[in-house]
Amino acid sequence: MDVKTIMVVGAGQMGSGIAQVCAMAGYHVFLHDISQAQIDKGLANIEKLLSRQVEKGKMTEEEKAATLSRLTPSTDLQNAAQVDLVIEAIVENMDVKTKLFAELDQIAPPHAILATNTSSLPITEIAAATKRPEKVIGMHFMNPVPVMKLVEIIRGLATADEVYETIEAITRKLNKVPVEVNDFPGFISNRVLMPMINEAIYALYEGVATKEAIDEVMKLGMNHPMGPLTLADFIGLDTCLYIMETLHEGFGDDKYRPCPLLRKYVKAGWLGRKTGRGFYTYE
Repeated sequence: MDVKTIMVVGAGQMGSGIAQVCAMAGYHVFLHDISQAQIDKGLANIEKLLSRQVEKGKMTEEEKAATLSRLTPSTDLQNAAQVDLVIEAIVENMDVKTKLFAELDQIAPPHAILATNTSSLPITEIAAATKRPEKVIGMHFMNPVPVMKLVEIIRGLATADEVYETIEAITRKLNKVPVEVNDFPGFISNRVLMPMINEAIYALYEGVATKEAIDEVMKLGMNHPMGPLTLADFIGLDTCLYIMETLHEGFGDDKYRPCPLLRKYVKAGWLGRKTGRGFYTYE
């Protein structure tokens, strides 16, 4: 299947990063959001990151201009009628996602693939909201998208082989490494990562060590580039809680029970870097 035009739905940190790498790879990209302010912020962030690439000599001014010229802002979902692939990168909430996919199913042309950047929700359930479940697939990018190489590609129960092969080829064209994963809660990345972060929060909650000590042990002892509590702040504590709840509900196993301290911080609005305070304080 030949994909030339892509719509990325959601102009936040993940969505703008996905739009950037797609435009850099030569695709025409609609960056869609219901908020014009969020689109402006996303495009400004892309321009800043591309300028940094130019300063480092990794990109020419002409390549930067060409990349930006392939990005089209969109606040009208009807623009999905012009695309071959939609990549959804909105809030990690099943009701919101299924509502969007039902709308996209009505608007996007019959040949278009509908992909979701969900980090933990079942692809099969999202696909069931459409009349084209064979064309729905998971395409889970890592944060920050322009830097991280991995893309987990998750087949739903009905995903067609041709759709998987198309998405795998696109992933390689984006200069990413595709890894095939089956449709289980949390896939691989978050099924392994989130319980580790949750256990680090339990260690803090139980007074085993300070947050600094916990992070230092994992950095120096396990060679992790950042400690689990710093990483939780970077991801967003609300996102960590939501993924742990998805794992707990999906597997029905208490080993995935979110730490009470994580719940308390989220209720307090201490969500990490994005709010200026999580396990650490950010200026």
